[in-house]
Amino acid sequence: MRRVACDFHLHSCLSPCGDNDMTPANIAGMASLKGLGAIALTDHNTSKNCPAFFKACEAYGLLPIPGMEMTTAEDIHVVALFPTLQEAMAFDEFVGEKRMRIPNRPEIFGDQRIVDEDDNILSLEPDLLINALMMDLSGCVESARTFGGLAYPAHIDKHSNGIIATLGFLPEEPPFTCYEIHDRGNIEDYRERFSLGSAGVITSSDAHYLWDIAEGENAMTLELPEDMDGDDLRRYILESFK
Repeated sequence: MRRVACDFHLHSCLSPCGDNDMTPANIAGMASLKGLGAIALTDHNTSKNCPAFFKACEAYGLLPIPGMEMTTAEDIHVVALFPTLQEAMAFDEFVGEKRMRIPNRPEIFGDQRIVDEDDNILSLEPDLLINALMMDLSGCVESARTFGGLAYPAHIDKHSNGIIATLGFLPEEPPFTCYEIHDRGNIEDYRERFSLGSAGVITSSDAHYLWDIAEGENAMTLELPEDMDGDDLRRYILESFK
């Protein structure tokens, strides 16, 4: 087994709140410099920069995990990670049908750039991506699971769009096997206060700027098999949190 530093919540220049310097190539390069070994791209309500992200990560010897940060109808953020790029892009197409099509205002929210692995702009997403989907919490979670994904509440210790801040509690349905906590210093407090029990805890940066990407020495680390890579390793990671 090997210990691998991970950051499973990163936004690219496609997210309206993501800096334009957060291209897949720059994300992969910075993650490599910071000593990370596995990273996930989780743009708001889309996975369209994941193909470029895969190529960029592979150039740096990093394990890419395709994902998305969904905004439920209740305005709760939920991270979904997938074992294969194909499953992530199929889910992206599904989610596209659940989005409210309100035109983006680039002068306020940014360009929402879809790029290739060399930072070339392929197109601009015309509709604002941060709007709530036309799916509630259960619908978002169950749909992601149907497409083979792992879905869990994002940054439950944040006041903005966290499930606890939004609802005031952790609902029994849908059941979750893991939760994301932004500040690792909050893990024990949240385990006790909200009865997380044996649920897994994922700590991630929720980076919107290159300097926010987790430092390897402070990041979540996982014990991963030496003789596994690609889709098999992604499945191993996701199954460990299910």
